[in-house]
Amino acid sequence: MDFQSTPIAPWPEIDLGSLAATRNGRGKLDFSDAFKAKGKARTNLELLVSGEALCVTTGQQPGLFLGPLYTVYKALSAVAVAERFQTILGKPVVPLFWVAGDDHDFAEGNNTNFLNGEGQLEKLVLRQRAPEDPSLPLYREPVGSEIDRLLPALTDLLPPSEFRDPILAEFAEAYRADTNLAEAFGDALANLLGDFGMPVFMPTAPSAKKHQVATLLRALENAGKLDGELAIKAAAMEREGMKVPVAVGDGATLVMLEAQLGRDRLIIDGDGFKTRRSEEHFSLGDLEAIAKTEPCRLSANVLLRPVLEAELFPTIAYVGGAGELAYFPQSEPVYEILGVAPQAKLPRWSARVMEKKIRKVLLKYSITVEDLEGNVGELETKLAGEDVPSELKAALSSLRSDVSQRYGVIGSVAVTIDPTLKKSVESAKNQTLATAREVEKKIVSHIKQQNETMVRQIGRARAELFPGGEPQERVLNLLPFLTRYGKQFLLDANEACTQFVGLKTAGLQA
Repeated sequence: MDFQSTPIAPWPEIDLGSLAATRNGRGKLDFSDAFKAKGKARTNLELLVSGEALCVTTGQQPGLFLGPLYTVYKALSAVAVAERFQTILGKPVVPLFWVAGDDHDFAEGNNTNFLNGEGQLEKLVLRQRAPEDPSLPLYREPVGSEIDRLLPALTDLLPPSEFRDPILAEFAEAYRADTNLAEAFGDALANLLGDFGMPVFMPTAPSAKKHQVATLLRALENAGKLDGELAIKAAAMEREGMKVPVAVGDGATLVMLEAQLGRDRLIIDGDGFKTRRSEEHFSLGDLEAIAKTEPCRLSANVLLRPVLEAELFPTIAYVGGAGELAYFPQSEPVYEILGVAPQAKLPRWSARVMEKKIRKVLLKYSITVEDLEGNVGELETKLAGEDVPSELKAALSSLRSDVSQRYGVIGSVAVTIDPTLKKSVESAKNQTLATAREVEKKIVSHIKQQNETMVRQIGRARAELFPGGEPQERVLNLLPFLTRYGKQFLLDANEACTQFVGLKTAGLQA
């Protein structure tokens, strides 16, 4: 088993010394209870909380059983970048994972995907949220008793091994009925990545929320200016052919509020604000009062969150996926208006797991990973077509050539008799050629059926690398790989990620 890097974006040029200078002297953090840390991560957390360290952050909304593989790839990317920057700067740099428990997309956080024994994609779903239910943030969504149904199903999906039971026990301890999805996600991540030195930050903890509300209120005080400048920025991006991922310029603020219908966007409404869906009205004074008494009800939207993160921590870089990197150019006016120095934005490590059984299939049929990306059945048909006996291929080719030549003669004579015969002759030629193609397809189909082993092996390789037609890392859960390889899987992934980051930062100086 090894890893094949699949870069998602070019790395930007970084002035690491300047980035570090803007973060020095930030002081101690007095919300240490908002972190989860085990093993080496405890030492790093002490450095961060004491104000002795800078940090490299990444984050993700909670997912069932940690969601797709890329969650861990993000985390390992931050670990590798932090270690590299620490070597260059000569001072502690801590990797930090921000659990976005304020997110309210339950349809994304309530499920995860596995391949069953037949190589078919199987989705485990905790439960569905009824359309009329409030859009609760995931830190307020209980794991619930439904987990008692999923854990046995998970056991059935994972192959027996020496690693399976201990790993399942770790995840069962994190995903308990009496906790919420954000806490469960944070606990599982802290257990898994503690030895890599990564503390896990829970921004929804009351102590952490108290330190966020000043920035959130500042965003509300400047809501009109922010909306206008974001609209100008979006127009400039569109002129340059850039994607504008978040709609702006419609009076929406960058702040979310938990209201009657759950987490809701605050919209500018005269001198005050209203929630987009429930249309509850609030003055700035009302929201300031909420910030004092119920700070957990306020949170940042996707454009404000990286700014909030740079304000809260001595962050020199954020490591994100392609979607997140698309948000950051839009956020530039937010940093400027709120007076926050921006961190660097770096693409996470992206990779596919190449197991020996997959490599054997590729070698056996002399195909590449890219060959598997096509539509299901196309590659199999092509490979089956290559098994057509050469004499049959030659006969079919001669037939097509002869039909075209003979009908050409017939057509040239027929039009001298009556020009209207041209279409009839052309139609007859096409029908004859179509009949030949049908015969060829039937022969290839029979060869394909006779080669069921090839079809099965190609199908399984495709399912492993492109489940549901998507990249492996965006669909498949981590647990089957941990079950097969144990924690060595993480060590190997970390080594591959570290090598990748080293190559991308070669020559970088403070």
